[in-house]
Amino acid sequence: MSSGGAEPAGSSRILRLDPFSLPVSFEAGDARADEHTRFVELARDRVVVRRAIAGIRMAAASPVANYLGVAIRVLPPDATSDGGVAVVLEHSDPGLSVPVYVAPDGVDALAEWQSWSSVLGLPLLVRDDDGSLREPFARMGGVRLARAQPRRRRHTALRKRRPRLPLRRRPVGLGAFPLVHRGEREIIARN
Repeated sequence: MSSGGAEPAGSSRILRLDPFSLPVSFEAGDARADEHTRFVELARDRVVVRRAIAGIRMAAASPVANYLGVAIRVLPPDATSDGGVAVVLEHSDPGLSVPVYVAPDGVDALAEWQSWSSVLGLPLLVRDDDGSLREPFARMGGVRLARAQPRRRRHTALRKRRPRLPLRRRPVGLGAFPLVHRGEREIIARN
């Protein structure tokens, strides 16, 4: 991957981590680190990235809540690989972004993308043409917004228990001049 430190460990390998068996530790590629590798510990609540730069060892621990979301990326072909698809846990610092799925084809990429998003509780992200990340679907909090679907009453389990007459009745309008009672005593039972 060309943007930052989220490169797979070996561009021809398939990296697939199971989102349902966390915590997990793995080795990933890092173009800026010594030996071009880093070690990542990923749990449901935190991510620890260990690497050495210029001989100085460091470990960066960050809560999963600090991550922007789970992004799907298309990897362009280069001299060492034919390209592919990656699912990346995106951070505002590209050095802390973590790949969780890398494959030469996108057969399972969509399922992996949605699984990681639901397990970690982070939004789904896609990269725009200008390089910025955005959510592909409108959301309000944790709920994805969509058009309302029409109700279908034909095949419901409770169809035989519901009376059908109220479904056929039409609502009655008030007419042009509704009745208004003024000056009358109101009888109400009060304590």
